Parts: sequence; C-alpha cells; structure tokens
Amino acid sequence: MSRNNEAPILILSLLITGAILGGGYWWFSRQSGTNPIGSLLPQSEKTSTQSPPAAASDAQLPSPPSPAAFPPPTTVASGTTVRINGSTSMAQINKALKDNFEQSFPQTKVEINAQGSDQGVEMLVNRQIDIAAVSRPLHHEEKAQGLIAVPVTQDAIAIIVGDKNPFRKGLTQNQVADIFQGKITDWSAVGGTPGTIRVFNRPATSGTRQAFEELLLKGSNFGTTPNITMMPRDATTPIIQALGTDGISYATYAQVDNQKTARTVALDGLTPEAANYPLQRTLYYVYKDPPSEAVQAFLGYATAPIGRQVIASTNQ
Repeated sequence: MSRNNEAPILILSLLITGAILGGGYWWFSRQSGTNPIGSLLPQSEKTSTQSPPAAASDAQLPSPPSPAAFPPPTTVASGTTVRINGSTSMAQINKALKDNFEQSFPQTKVEINAQGSDQGVEMLVNRQIDIAAVSRPLHHEEKAQGLIAVPVTQDAIAIIVGDKNPFRKGLTQNQVADIFQGKITDWSAVGGTPGTIRVFNRPATSGTRQAFEELLLKGSNFGTTPNITMMPRDATTPIIQALGTDGISYATYAQVDNQKTARTVALDGLTPEAANYPLQRTLYYVYKDPPSEAVQAFLGYATAPIGRQVIASTNQ
C-alpha cells in the first residue's frame, strides 16, 4: 500500500477510536450517576444536584416590634366612649373620624380635644384619655411606659406667609433654617422687599414644632432674636391671623391648604403636594398597653379602609 493511501486510513482509525471512547464515557456516566470531570473541579465550581439548606423560617427569625393590628369592628357596645387629645395637626382627622364612627355605631361617643402632642402623651400616661393624637415619633422613655404608636397617615409641614405678603418667591431649606435660627432677619436677604422678617414659632410642647426642628434644623435650636415670637399655644389659626404682610411660620398642610388669608411657600422648588417634598412626617394614634375594647374598636375603624377614606377626605 502506498503512503498516499495510509494517511486517510490512519485518520479514519483515530476518529473511530475517539467515537468508541466517547461513547463509553457517556455510558459510564449515565450508569454511575457521577461526573468524573466534576470531581476534579474545586467545590465552588461544582453544580450541586442537592437543594440548598432550607432558610430559617420567619417564625425562627426575630421580627421587629410592630403595633397590634386591630380588626375593623362590626359592632360596638352601646355607651362606649373614646377620649382623644393631642396634636393640633390631627384635629381635622379626629373630627372626621369622630363623626363617622358615631354615625356607624349609634349610642357611642368620641370626645376630642387638641392641646398638643406632649400634652396628649402626658394625659394618656395618667389615664386621663384613651388615645393620644401625636405628630412625632414616641421617645424611648414614652415607649418604656407601655405606649404604642399606630401610624395613621403621612403629613406635610408647610412654610406659610400671609396672603398679602409681597414675597412671592420660593425658599431653600438652608434659607428657612437660617430664618428660624435668627441668622436671616430681613426679607431682602432672600430676594424680597427690605423689611424685618417676623417669625412665629410654636411652643416647645408642639409635636409639629418638634418634627420641624428635627426635619429642617437637624436638631439645632431655634433662634431667640427679637424678631422671633413664640406663640403661647399650639394653634394654627392665631398664627395665620398674626402673619400680616411680613410674617412667616409653619403648619400642617391640611390646615392651611385653600386658606384665603395665608399661602404656602415652595421649598427647594417643591410644594407640599409633591411626593418628594422634604418636610414630611407620620401622624400617629397612641394607646397604652393593654388597650381597652373601646380603643381597639376605634383604632380598628381608623385603620380600616373606611377609616383611611375618611382621613383622606380631610386633605381634599
């Protein structure tokens, strides 16, 4: 046989031998259920045929504490009374829920007042009321006394001036902080007509003031310059009446929206309706553990879909 004929025969023989070996390897792998190549790989590169270890169940993991979820009441005992006091920012919410709760459950009574968040918390601790309306998070020492906060809704704190104030521009957060700390005292410093800025602040017991201080001043103190007046009580109406043409203050947006004698000032180009408006906080109903049946009924109603609709209507 010539050398020209030997080369093709040699190649064909090699191909047949390779096919036989490959087939044998495949048959062996199927029969043994092993992967000889895989056994040579590092453990991290192997593809496991076993299920990964089961993750710990939710019941085994510590869960953060959360307020008790009260079911919506279907009936409420005749003669049930619920006493609520606290944040002025929640006065409209309290009134709307009171009216609808009493209408839904005849022969019940909801007594409401609004003397400030701190006052409400103090009265709740002393068992003088059943529920405190609070416009700030609870302090550690308040939680330690068995108080539990139930989130009710989100609220925006609006910067307000009198409707006849000639200042028609917006302000930045830094400018507002400087105004309330007494660093800026003249309207000309923020692009307005020259004249003293009269600042109206809320009393220290106000939850709105405490939230404003935390959100905008970042924990710094309010100013005490002569142009800053601290109102004797935590109420929005007297503040609006005092604004005039050169005053500035802040209030929960629901209380000043659609006002004819006051208007809001944009903050960093955003109005309080904006989803990313910077001065937003949570409003709470607070109860003392363990809750009474009356408290469970009212909070169950307030946090149910019907209660949320009532609350939403106060912002319209």
